[in-house]
Order: sequence, then C-alpha cells, then structure tokens
Amino acid sequence: MRSPRVAALLALSLTSALVLSACGGGGGGTTGDAQGAPTISVYGTEPENALLPGNTREVGGSKILDALWSGLVDYNQQGEPENKVAESIESPDSQNWTIRLKEGWTFHDGTPVTATSFVDAWNYVALKTNAQSSSEFFSNIAGFDQVNPDEGEPTAQTMSGLQVVDDRTFTVALTAPSPIFVNTLGDVAFYPMPESFFADPAAFEANPVGNGPFRYESRVPDQNVTVTRYEQWGGEQPVSVGGVEFRFYADSEAAYQDVVSGNLDFLESIPGSFLIDNLYQQDLADRNGNQPYAGINTMTFPIYDQRYADPQLRQAISMAVDRQAIIDNVYNGLVQPATGFIPEGVPGKVDDQCGELCTFSPERAKQQFDASGFTGPIELISNVDSAINREWMQAACVSISNTLGVPCNFVPVPTFSEFLDQRRAENLTGIFRSGWVASTPTMEYVLRPQYTTGAANNNSGYTNPRFDALVNQGSTAATAEEAYALWAEAERVLIQDMPAVAINDQSAQFGWSPRLQNVELTYGRELDLESVTVQE
Repeated sequence: MRSPRVAALLALSLTSALVLSACGGGGGGTTGDAQGAPTISVYGTEPENALLPGNTREVGGSKILDALWSGLVDYNQQGEPENKVAESIESPDSQNWTIRLKEGWTFHDGTPVTATSFVDAWNYVALKTNAQSSSEFFSNIAGFDQVNPDEGEPTAQTMSGLQVVDDRTFTVALTAPSPIFVNTLGDVAFYPMPESFFADPAAFEANPVGNGPFRYESRVPDQNVTVTRYEQWGGEQPVSVGGVEFRFYADSEAAYQDVVSGNLDFLESIPGSFLIDNLYQQDLADRNGNQPYAGINTMTFPIYDQRYADPQLRQAISMAVDRQAIIDNVYNGLVQPATGFIPEGVPGKVDDQCGELCTFSPERAKQQFDASGFTGPIELISNVDSAINREWMQAACVSISNTLGVPCNFVPVPTFSEFLDQRRAENLTGIFRSGWVASTPTMEYVLRPQYTTGAANNNSGYTNPRFDALVNQGSTAATAEEAYALWAEAERVLIQDMPAVAINDQSAQFGWSPRLQNVELTYGRELDLESVTVQE
C-alpha cells in the first residue's frame, strides 16, 4: 500500500513509465556447508564490475568486497579507525609511516597475507595503465606522479614511497605530512591481494580470493553472489553465520515484502511507502532499526551537456527543491535537509555552508531560472530498483515543476546496473540521482573522488582548478584542523558552482527476518556480518 500523502504528492503532473519486476522467492536462508552453520540472505544490487577492490566504487560491489576482504583497519560506530590486519601503524612526523601486520592472516587460497600483498596491490591500483577507479586514493604517496602522470605514459611501474621491510612490515612515504592518513586505510582500495591475482588477473576475476571472513562461492548475473564462511579467518572473533547470499532485486518493495514474510533476512533501506506513518514498524515489529550515518542524497547535473553549463541555472534548480516537503512526505521526517555537501558525522564538517542555495527559495529560484534562458522540460533520472530513490526523485520533480513553471519529467531506469552503464557512457542527459556514503570518514573522501577534475566518481564533468587546489592543500596540511579549514573552503567553492544538488543527510531505516539476532549496522551502513547471529 502507498500512503495517501505520498500518492497525492506523486500524482502531480509527472511523466513516468515505471517498469518494475520482482526478483525473490525462496527462503530467507539455508543450512550452509561451513560446519553446518546457517546461511543468511541480504539485499544487494548487481556489482558494476568484477569483484576487485581497486576497481569498485559503488555500494553493490563494496558490500560484497567487505565480506570477502579485511583491511589494515576497520571503523567503529563513531568512524574511528581500529586495527584489523595491522598490528601497528606508526609515524614520527605524519609523513613517513611504518605498518606492521599481525601474524596468522591468510588468503582463502591458504597463502599468507604479507607486506608484499599490500604493496603490490597498492602499486597495481595506482598504475595508470591498469585503469583502476580507485587510483587517486594513492595520490599522496611519493612516486604516484611517476606511475600515474596527468599526461602521457608512466615513467615507473611502482611508487617510490612504498618499501617492503620484511614479511610483516612495510613503510609508506607520503609527499607531505597527513595526520589523518590512518583514517583512509579502511577503504576497499587499500585491501591486499594474493599472488594469484598478479599471475592471472582474468582467472582471479572469475574466482576472487580475499582474506576476509567469507570466501567467494558463486555469482549469477542479475540474481546473486554467494559467499561461505572462511574457517581460517584471522579476525579476533569467528563469525557465526555459515554463509551469505547477496540477493539482487529489481524492486525494493518486493525485497521489503520478502523481509516481512521471512523470505529475505536483511534489507538496509526500507522503501519510502512503508516509512509513512511508521508502517514498517508495524510490519516488522521488534525487527527494525533506524540509524543515522554519514551519507548524503544528491542530484547531479550533466555538465558535459551545455544546457546545464550555467552555475546560475544549477543554483536556481537547487533553490526550487522543497527539501522539507520531501522529508516530511517521503521520509516521514526521519532524515534532515542537507546544508552542504559534507554529511553529518564526518569530522570537520561545517554546518550550514550552503545557506539559501540549499533552501527552498521559490521567488529567487524562479527569477534566476528565467534569467538563465533554459528551454524545454527538465528531466530527473534514477534507477528504480533500490530503496527510496524513485519516491524522492519524483517528489523533487514535482517541486521543481511547480516552482519554476516548467514541465519536469521523471525518467526511470529499471536497474542500478543499467543506470551505472548509462552514467559511465555519459548517456544521461538529464539531472540524475546520486549519493555518497562516507565509508572512509574524512572530508577529503567526500570531495576528492566525486568532484576533483577527472576523478573516478566525478560523473558530472565538473572542473574547477581552485577547488582542486584547495582539496590538494588540505591533503598536505600539517594538522587535521588546517586540513578541515581548507576542505571547508573547497566545499564553499563547490556550493557556488553547484555541480550537484544536496538534498538530505541519510539515515538508515532497516529491517530483518525473525531468524536474525544481534543485528547491527557498520559505520558504512552495511549489516555487520561479524556480529549477526541466527536463531533457527
């Protein structure tokens, strides 16, 4: 059922043709083959690429990688790094770091996790000719410019700033001090790789080998990825569940119904129609949760399309969005309007950076829009297979149309995978849904990958040398406070240019089947597979 408030909001002059299909069926889980322990099923989306840590920057793939791999550090609920594979990470000057690994960690093929496993993996991801989407994460390591120059071919194959000392020790020399370097090391980009990857990358893609609590079992495109508990995992506490099926759905409402009926074990984002009047709390009594996290919903402009080249136009569209109405009618008041591009919970965030430009200001929006000379309907584009995206994008479209007096058409893309393909090919010629989870809790992680020139997740085509310079200066600041100030200044530049519209900070409303106990979310909004248990 859909709340009358949502139905009334979405019924206003929208052009949409939603093509939805459900994928589901079967039980929530089965008895696994890891010593007979039960398996669980978790909502997921089709990964964009092969399951490679250095080439995965979207949530569907990252969620699976976090089950297959363990990094040097992990993040607690406050976003603070805690050692995982690392025994110690030390520096006398915040520029030259020594990393010592714990004993006993192995990959799923039985080979040991060594210092070389990290150094070789980082060099591979950084090397320009390997075309890995996470290469910029290594840009502050000495020698990166030689392996990944802005122009031309690499003049070196490895970064001079990485040196193996012994099997369990390696050193990292940065181009400048970085007091928050440790905070970045839990990202998937920094995961280790076994020798088998470098021997035969194609074979590895078909059967990835990590060092995490679960080993890869199978992948059926557009259906699922299954993983099985790795009995020799080096973590402090063994995981309880025997395996996980990451199950892909074409419609998140179908996933929700499967959770209600016990045919799916976990859904991390309740569809909007079940948030209204807290319906999900009735359907999932005693098996639901609500947890804020460091994420933000945005709408990105295709600046590569000249129609959206004018920042004044982009600002006008931002001011035409009634964020509070979306929050009240779609999210049932469970989230907060965005006041900038840095989500709540990220250290160094400055409140209310955006001011009027992120506030519903219909008169100024209309005046500025008319002055831009934009003609034709406005289009908003989103995949419609996950969570609440369809509802809030449609509501934004209504607000824009009513405020600016022009048609706004919602264009659905059936699956996230198709949406990513179109985005990568720059075939999205309307304003498209976007968002970011600061799974690495730094301001830089929000700004650099999405908005610096040529970055892997810069999907708008935005470029501003001053913004790039401020982000880079923050990365080499002597103290965290200096870095925060520079990144806050970079955010102010970004707000004036408005390559995207910040809509709301995110909060996870999630639900689980009667089988699950000890359900917790990680800092990055994933089910904590290390703590969850099953009651059969």
